[in-house]
Amino acid sequence: MNAWLVCASLLLVAGLLPVVWGTARGPLGHRVVAQNCGTSVVCLVMLLLAQGYERPAYTDLALVLAVLGPVGTLVFARLLSGELDEEPRWGRAVTALTVAATAPVVIASCAATGPGRAAVKVVFIGVLLAAGNVIASRTLSGAHRNPTETRYD
Repeated sequence: MNAWLVCASLLLVAGLLPVVWGTARGPLGHRVVAQNCGTSVVCLVMLLLAQGYERPAYTDLALVLAVLGPVGTLVFARLLSGELDEEPRWGRAVTALTVAATAPVVIASCAATGPGRAAVKVVFIGVLLAAGNVIASRTLSGAHRNPTETRYD
C-alpha cells in the first residue's frame, strides 16, 4: 500500500461519512449540497487511485464525474426549485472546503504524472470540479434568481 492509496482511503472515509449523514438527514437543500459534495469527493478519490494503482483510466472516470456531478446538482436544483427556497446553512462552507481539497490533490497528481497530456487532463479536471462546485453552490443559494422576480406559487 503506497501513500496515494492511504490518502485515497482517508479522503474516502473522511469525506463520505459526512456526505452519507447529510443525504440521510435534514432538509432537501442540505441533501442536494451533500450529494454535490459526494461526487466531488469520489472524483478526488479517483484521481488519487489513478496514481496509486498507476492506471490512467481512473483519470477518465474522474473527468466524467467532474462533468456530471455538478450537472446533476443543477438538474436537482431546477427540478426541485419550488422546494429549495431556503439557502443551506453550510452550503458555502462545504463548497469552499471542496475547492480547497481539490487544489492539493490536483497539484500532487500533476507533479506525479509529469509534464504532458496527462497533467493537462488532471488540471482540466481540477478546474471543472472547482468551477462546477462554485456554480452549483451559487445555484442552490438562489444567487441566480432575480430579486425583483415575483413568484406565483
